[in-house]
Amino acid sequence: MSTTQVQYIIDTNGNKTAAILSIEQYEQMLEDIHDLAIVAERRSEQAIDLAEIKKRLNTNGTL
Repeated sequence: MSTTQVQYIIDTNGNKTAAILSIEQYEQMLEDIHDLAIVAERRSEQAIDLAEIKKRLNTNGTL
């Protein structure tokens, strides 16, 4: 994300009630939330060590 340029909407008491973000900032936030959701879903999966990943990638021709 580039420099943060956030504008706020305030109510009559001066309390912030909403924020205005650039489309780029909004899309980056959505992507980050999606990534975090994937991490949360996979938290209980068993970890795979680097050697095994390399072996699998070599086997299927990716490396």
